[in-house]
Amino acid sequence: MPRYEFRCRACGDTFEVNRPMAQAGEPASCPQGHADTVKLLSTVAVTGRGGGVTGGASAPSGGGCCGGGCGC
Repeated sequence: MPRYEFRCRACGDTFEVNRPMAQAGEPASCPQGHADTVKLLSTVAVTGRGGGVTGGASAPSGGGCCGGGCGC
């Protein structure tokens, strides 16, 4: 089940809520009971091809992000 992060505008608390994707846009009350919350945007780390900072072994090629079907 996806996890969504919220921040309370009243107390500044940041908290997470597990809920189905169909309920992703619904409001959430903070653990302190405040209703004025905002859903935060999540960041996703994506790594590219290459040797990285240390110049060690590179990521396997040919797979891409979707198995190589789109040529990315």
